[in-house]
Amino acid sequence: MTTDRDAPLMTLVWNDHLTGRQGFLVVDRLVRGVASGGLRMRPGCTLEEVAGLARGMTMKEALHYNPEGRYVPLGGAKGGIDCDPRAPEAYDVLVRYLRAMRPYIESFWTTGEDLGLTQDLVDRAAAEAGLVSSIQAVYPLLDDEAAARKRLADAFAVELNGIGLDALVGGCGVAESVLTSLDRAGVPYAGTRVAVQGFGTMGGATARFLERAGLAVVAVADVKGTIANPDGLDVEALLAARDPYGTVDRSVLRPADRELPGDAWLSAEAEVLVPAAVSYAVDTANQARIRARWIVEAANMPVLPAAEALLAARGVTVLPDVVVNSGTNAWWWWTLFGDIGADADEAFAWTRRSMRDLVGRMLDRAEADGTSPRAAAHALAADRLPVIAERFGWYR
Repeated sequence: MTTDRDAPLMTLVWNDHLTGRQGFLVVDRLVRGVASGGLRMRPGCTLEEVAGLARGMTMKEALHYNPEGRYVPLGGAKGGIDCDPRAPEAYDVLVRYLRAMRPYIESFWTTGEDLGLTQDLVDRAAAEAGLVSSIQAVYPLLDDEAAARKRLADAFAVELNGIGLDALVGGCGVAESVLTSLDRAGVPYAGTRVAVQGFGTMGGATARFLERAGLAVVAVADVKGTIANPDGLDVEALLAARDPYGTVDRSVLRPADRELPGDAWLSAEAEVLVPAAVSYAVDTANQARIRARWIVEAANMPVLPAAEALLAARGVTVLPDVVVNSGTNAWWWWTLFGDIGADADEAFAWTRRSMRDLVGRMLDRAEADGTSPRAAAHALAADRLPVIAERFGWYR
């Protein structure tokens, strides 16, 4: 451990004794003794990646801090496992990882689904690993644990057109980030085209909200390739044909829908790109293919810093993950702490209002400081972190 404010509080590397696969846990900060951050599983996951995500979680928690709300921000953390979630041994690796992490999850790390994992899978593996819940460390902070747990369970049971509320709120937040940017630029929704990389939990929900707002989703990329239609894809049909990993059954495609290579989403004729899959998807080489005006980071860390600088020089605005995809995390805690109930309309209203406010403040700060939206988001978080630290303490 370290008390250096610029370094994580705790970094842990786990080696699976049966497969040799590695897993990681990075706790960036503790607030009131607890940190929040999901668990991802993907081939090639690294400690550096997880550390960056943990720092991002600290900022997401700070950005949604409302002194008048019941939800009090937690610290930031993240877990990761270097394994293909489709591998036959993946579930057993997940169980062994959670069993090894049990002391931390019981004491101070609240976790949940992230890239490659669903909450149902995490919950099942956590139970098999002997855990009460993947978020049990936060229970001592609740006024009424039983009521809070029931409220969250009821919220997770809500479905709309076959998609769970927990999946939809994240997409609602990403979509609202897009819509807020279009409104500020005076760009009408009708005629605005969107390409989405990744059609899992976040990408699929984002596509649904944007299509319903009047935008045309002209390209969707999954592990099999890119599906494109310049006149707009049938998003609902594609959503209904997904497998649990976001891969679309091509038998539902219409005659005008085209199958293109996996990286074709980058050069799609679209005003908005939504990378909603893996980290590091946009690099200094492939950024040159991008024609969009906005890149909206639904995934964590999809645009490399050097690529973002080159994009900015070409007039492409990157809306950062630390703001754009923060709605899911906030919804978990709004619901658990009792700011909202297990109701879809209330969840969407809170998400839209919060994201509109946050994106607006970020873009105002970027304009005032003459910086990028990412730098502005970091500045907003930096303003709030000392307030949180003074009121609640970092390491208690």
